[in-house]
Order: sequence, then C-alpha cells, then structure tokens
Amino acid sequence: MALEWVAVAYAAGAEAIMLLLLTLPGLNPLRSGLLSVTKTLLKPFFSILPICLFLVMDIYWKYETMSSCKTLNSCSPSENMRHQKSTIKSQRNALLVAAALFFYWLLYSVTKLIDRVEQLQIQIKRSTKND
Repeated sequence: MALEWVAVAYAAGAEAIMLLLLTLPGLNPLRSGLLSVTKTLLKPFFSILPICLFLVMDIYWKYETMSSCKTLNSCSPSENMRHQKSTIKSQRNALLVAAALFFYWLLYSVTKLIDRVEQLQIQIKRSTKND
C-alpha cells in the first residue's frame, strides 16, 4: 500500500508545481511549452482517479475494521497509542487523496482556460490582419 501513497503524493506534488508554473505571472515566453507539456501529462495523471478511489475504499475499510477502545481502561497504553496513530494516518491519507483530486481538477480547468485564451488571441490576431 505504501507504493500507492507515494504515487499519489508525487502526482499531487507534480500537479501543484505545474499549476503554479502555469499561473505565475511573467512566464509568458515559457507558457506555450508548459501548456503543451501539461496537456500531454493530463491523460496519464487521469490514472490517479481510480487509484484515489481504491485508497478511499482502503481508508474506509480500515476505519470500519479498526478496534476501538470503548472505555479508558479497556485498552493498554500501547493499544491506545496504536489506535491514535492509525486515526491520524487515515486522516492524513484522506487529506492527501482530496488534495490530489483537487489539484487534478484545478490543473485540468486552468489548462483548458489558458488554451482557450491562446486560441482567442490567435483569432484576434487573424481578424486584425484581415482588417
């Protein structure tokens, strides 16, 4: 399971970096190259969606099958600590899945928007040349 979490973390990081590079002002000369790279990488990054779905199901299964300490004296301190660590890991992993999905959606939306703006700029240049 650790490999899936590493893949999701790296994908979320790459998505965030590409999003940052696409939206930073002053990078207009590099923007067309970044846009083509991002458009090329959107399809492979789409594979993050089923992985995230699988990991959400894993988090849910771990939550449902987790042993719980009903009263304070029913668990030893080590079991209580293990329970707390498991809860914190599940929360962290759920946040990571949410971030990966959010960054993918945001990257997809921004890429489409920038591509549309560039197409409109090309149309404006063509129409001004014809006039």
